[in-house]
Amino acid sequence: MTLRNALCDGVRRGAIMNHHEDAHEEATPPETLLVTSRFKVVRHTRHMADGKVDVRETVQHPGAVAILPMVTPDEVCLIRNYRVAVGETLIELPAGTLDPGEDPKLAAERELQEETGYRAERIERLGEFLMSPGILHERMHLFVASGLVPGSTALELGEEIENLVVPWSEALAMVHDGRIKDAKTAVGLLLYDRLRSP
Repeated sequence: MTLRNALCDGVRRGAIMNHHEDAHEEATPPETLLVTSRFKVVRHTRHMADGKVDVRETVQHPGAVAILPMVTPDEVCLIRNYRVAVGETLIELPAGTLDPGEDPKLAAERELQEETGYRAERIERLGEFLMSPGILHERMHLFVASGLVPGSTALELGEEIENLVVPWSEALAMVHDGRIKDAKTAVGLLLYDRLRSP
């Protein structure tokens, strides 16, 4: 088994085991507090063995994809993306939310083209991870794209995105010096760097 396959298998098995081992039966059905176009906020109520009642609110999200677009073996296409939630333009991997029931690989192909203009000859799955499991249900699916062909973007209303093609060493430096603050981007770059290493 190659290092890449071993690491990816471990990520997948860990995600599946945690998903089942951490499941809890709730005394009452979850209560939906808010529904938006991309997520909903739910209240969970559990009755504990000592008689206490545990009440928590979580964000239920359909999941998302992030893509590492390798322009050459030593250059990656990041994006500058304005994020309303933090009021900053962040350096990120292209990414996007899954449509209900959507195959993550197809979503990765779509988001790559919409946000960067690139179409890929090959898209390979690297694994998945939970974004912020303390409050957020979102599962992020990570892919690497290669054999890129440039084209036109198809940005959604309100998206302010521009491509940033950098050497691989520079992308890693941006993780280490704090220029990259986005968690999925840091995870994606560091994981793929480990897989690339001899």
